[in-house]
Amino acid sequence: MEYIEKLYDKIRKDQRIDIDEGLYLYNNAEFLILASLADSKRYKFNLEKNITYVIDRNINYTNICVSGCKFCAFYKKPGTSDGYVLSTKTLFEKIEETLELKGTQILLQGGMNPELNLDYYTDLLKSIKENFNIHIHGFSPTEINYIAEKSDLSIKDAIIILKQAGLDSIPGGGAEILCDEIRKKVSPDKCMSEPWLKVMEEAHGLGMRTTATMMFGHLEKPIHIFKHLNKLRNLQDQTKGFTAFIPWTFQPDNTLLKVKKTSATEYLRVLALSRIFLDNFDNIQASWVTQGDKIAQLALFFGANDMGSTMIEENVVAAAGVDFMLPEKELRRLIFEAGFTPRQRDCYYNLI
Repeated sequence: MEYIEKLYDKIRKDQRIDIDEGLYLYNNAEFLILASLADSKRYKFNLEKNITYVIDRNINYTNICVSGCKFCAFYKKPGTSDGYVLSTKTLFEKIEETLELKGTQILLQGGMNPELNLDYYTDLLKSIKENFNIHIHGFSPTEINYIAEKSDLSIKDAIIILKQAGLDSIPGGGAEILCDEIRKKVSPDKCMSEPWLKVMEEAHGLGMRTTATMMFGHLEKPIHIFKHLNKLRNLQDQTKGFTAFIPWTFQPDNTLLKVKKTSATEYLRVLALSRIFLDNFDNIQASWVTQGDKIAQLALFFGANDMGSTMIEENVVAAAGVDFMLPEKELRRLIFEAGFTPRQRDCYYNLI
């Protein structure tokens, strides 16, 4: 039996593959065989033909950031005229609209804003919880690490304070590629891999659930993709705290990184391999925000079992020139026409 066939057989038997095997599959596996293997793996975690989604809003409370990531077209430097911090009135209006649209959570993310201190974040969380019954999925590990350093707190203590103020769960933003040789090139002023993983480890230890992401298609090589996946899988072995994994492709327009845009085929290949490699993650999310509706629909046959958010509002990817929008009705139609059952969920993947 050829080596590639042995790998296929290994996956069918639910045996774990390592980085080298993942890399070999990336370079040599037939596209549709990968799809079939990932699809089979998807049904081992999710027996029913449900495709889930969440109704939420991505609220960027500030666009001021000192990180200066080369891949970001959204941030503004401190002192620029178009930098902002949302007023409480505007924030509350956005939350009210989200609830009117049957939303169950807000995704609250900003940047590394030197003008904001710990009191700002705790007051923000408390004011939301005092006025609304809504889940706050907020502050990426890079933001939390920055808050902790700026406040002279340990990562654990910073999370405890934010949790007590109202933070419910943490999104996996700012992961990009969890390999420092790549991070130093694309986001040198942002925390490196170890602090990012430490935030997630501490959050899981405190009973908080989080998601994990990967942004690929910029300066990384395939080996970095599998090193990234391996770090997430190792942490999940320890904590079981990740609810889902979301791979998405870098959008180069309006950014400082001038690279060729990743193809849909490449996206689907990496998605399928992510489903196969992450054998301890229950959910894999399709990225219709970066791929559009038709490729997201195809992703449901490449291992994805979740369509993510209806994204009542999205600003960061849109700043890079990509502005696909899907209202709930359209999202449900896409899922149904692909032969699946659309089901709304909450942040913890409980069906609503």
